[in-house]
Amino acid sequence: MTALDLIAFNAVLAAAILSPGPALLFALRTALADGRGAGIAAGLGLGLVAALWTLAALLGLEALFRFFPWAYTTLKVGGALYLLYIAWGTWRAARAPMSDAPQKPRGRAFLDGALINLGNPKSVLFAASVLVVIFPKGLTATEIALITLNHMVVEWLFYAVFATLLSGAPARRAYLGAKPWIDRAAALMLGALGLKLLTDR
Repeated sequence: MTALDLIAFNAVLAAAILSPGPALLFALRTALADGRGAGIAAGLGLGLVAALWTLAALLGLEALFRFFPWAYTTLKVGGALYLLYIAWGTWRAARAPMSDAPQKPRGRAFLDGALINLGNPKSVLFAASVLVVIFPKGLTATEIALITLNHMVVEWLFYAVFATLLSGAPARRAYLGAKPWIDRAAALMLGALGLKLLTDR
């Protein structure tokens, strides 16, 4: 493995993080609604599990999913239902004023972020396809650990910057002015992603 391999992986990873999906949407809404601390905590949970999916791909878990499709289906259905649960909670809280809406504790934000990414087993299949293209065969245990740690740090840095920017005063004022519409749009998108995950074959 060379430094160029790692740079190429980080470029693909950056594009994947920025692509619209449940992780980015959840991080955005958490930072706006619950502040910087909760936004960073959510990012820590998202990044940890995303890196673990990369580790699983490096260790060949996608082959296990192919041999035991019920394991993949179980994770996928659980993840879809959890997304629908988050969507429902977001929709219900949409009209509550910020002063009345409970701020999400950091521990809960971390757990929600971890569970959202844990319930997306497609991540391991995506990671496996990317890793096969970018990295040579026969990676050592040290190289596997380095790739996994690199993935986690990149995700954590991205979500920390993301939460810091979105929890600033201008972003918060804009959110407060359109909270019901933003929350309901987020709820609809999360719900749609959950249904897509549930019905995808």
